[in-house]
Formats: sequence, structure tokens, C-alpha cells
Amino acid sequence: MNISKDSSKAITKESVIERYLPATVVPVADSIDTVFAPSNIALCKYWGKRDAELNLPINSSLSISLAHLGSKTRISVSDTDQVWLNGNLVAADDKFSRKVINFIELFRRGAAHPVKVETENNIPTAAGLASSASGFAALMLAVNAFYGLDLEPQVLSAFARMGSGSASRSLYEGFVEWQMGVREDGMDSFALPLTSRWSDLRIGLVKVSTGEKAVDSRSGMNRTVDTAHLYQSWPLQAAADLERLHRAIADQNFTLLGETAEQNALSMHATMIASWPPLLYWQPDSVAAMQSIWQARAEGVELYFTMDAGPNIKLLFTADAEAEVIQRFPGLEVVAPFG
Repeated sequence: MNISKDSSKAITKESVIERYLPATVVPVADSIDTVFAPSNIALCKYWGKRDAELNLPINSSLSISLAHLGSKTRISVSDTDQVWLNGNLVAADDKFSRKVINFIELFRRGAAHPVKVETENNIPTAAGLASSASGFAALMLAVNAFYGLDLEPQVLSAFARMGSGSASRSLYEGFVEWQMGVREDGMDSFALPLTSRWSDLRIGLVKVSTGEKAVDSRSGMNRTVDTAHLYQSWPLQAAADLERLHRAIADQNFTLLGETAEQNALSMHATMIASWPPLLYWQPDSVAAMQSIWQARAEGVELYFTMDAGPNIKLLFTADAEAEVIQRFPGLEVVAPFG
């Protein structure tokens, strides 16, 4: 669909989404089958927005999905709006419940058909493990099915991004690139899956803390962009890292992949630390894990890490190092992204 720019009106989520919807949106059934969306971790991070209303990023990013870890969601007709998380009814005035219902309202546009939303995460919510990404991706898939919208994948990705930026990537499995786009309405800012597979690549989850973060990602991102002079170099760093990651994936060069992902994560966190007030998601166990990883590399184990906006560490290694890595990190949850 070709959407022309109208500079006389503010561009909002509602104004963009309604252009892709039929005149009337109604449920096509009393309920839909449960849909699933995987969580993802970014190897080249998204940090900073050119448009906060539409969640449009300053830089493109690249992620890898976490296979079976993610969110399942089901929508059904109800007498009142209800949101259930992991089997528990969430209070209507809770922040999580409001976010879910507000997102659905973008599509039903005031129509009087209340819904029951049931979602389950098998990863901790709001702990820096990308639960919001898989959650909003699954919610977008559920909305598409519940209202029979039949939206194209790129549109689904762009709409999921309006709920949570990284959700644009969680519609797909494997390696995924979220293109930053340049359009004012943001409809060229969506994610696309890469065709490359890497069968012996492994992700290890070091769960330092599964509690909710004191500063959410959205607030932390805004603080960094507004106050950190160091942030000015971030878009250039991200663009260079994205190119290196594409080359690493194409060549199956694990050293290049690991080095680039680790430096990219540390560079992003450096901009946070340079903001004011300083923003430091790390905890003592986060730093201890980093030291253990660097020690392992010094001893010949090719092991790298990445971190999102939280204290938890995600390890990057290959299948031949798995036994050694598990020995160094007892209880480690290992994910094989490509089965």
C-alpha cells in the first residue's frame, strides 16, 4: 500500500494502523488457536528512537531467536476486557494489562467487543530477557487471527514494533534484521528473516536476576539519548557492527560473530553509563560472569557474551564447546536456535 505523507497532521499509531484496516473490525470467531512468538536477543542492538510514538529506531539491528523460549497468546470473546498472564488474572489498572488492552484498542477502535487475552511466557517478564518482544509479537499474531485481518508479514512486523520495538524481530525464527527505515509513518521500519542457518551455534542464558528492572528499557533509552554525549558515536558503531555480523553469518565465522556481538553490547552499555543520572543495569554477578568469560577465552575456550538492557548475560558459543561452558556455568540453560 502506498501511503502519502500528510505533514498537516501528526502521525500517530492510530492514524497509521487505520489505513490498513477494513472499515469495521469484528472477531471472526469466539476464540482463536494459541499462537507462539519466540523471544530474541540482539547481536547488533537497537538503542535510541527517531520517533518515540511509533517506536522508530535510530539504527538498524540484528537478532537471533531463542527457539522454544517466548510467549503463547490466545484471544477470545469476553463480557469484559481481561488480561491473564501465566494463568493469573492481571488487575485492569495494572501497567501490563493497560498496555495489552491499549494495543488491542488500536485495532478495534472503540468497538464494543470486549476480549479475554491469555498469555504465557516461559521467560521472566521485564528482566532484560526480551519478554516484551515475544509478548507483543504473539499479541500481534493473535490480533491478526482474531479479527481476520490477513495482514502481510512486513505490516505485522511494523505494527508489532509499535507495541515493543524488538517485537518486530520476534515474528520470525533464526537470524532477523530490523531495518530502521526512513519514512515518517514508519512503514518501512520492519524486520526480515535471514535465510542463513547455523546448526552448531548455541546460546546460554545466565540469569543473574529475574526481577523487574528498576528502570525500564524505554525510560533508559530516552535518558541515554537525551544526556549521554557518548551516544553520538552509537549509530556509526551499530552500522559498522551490522555489516560485520552479516559477513560473519555468511562466512560462518564464529570469532567475528562473537567479537562483534560482545563489543556491540558493551558499547551500548557504555552509552548508558555515560548518561545522567548514570544508568547501570549490571549487578555484581553480571561483572563476575564477564570476568569468567574473559578468563575462559584466555584459557582457549571460544566463548563470548551479549547483554540487553538488564543484568542477565547471554553466552555465545558453538556445540563443540558446550560441555566446557556448562562446566564453567553450572545450571546454564542452553538454547540451540536452529534445532
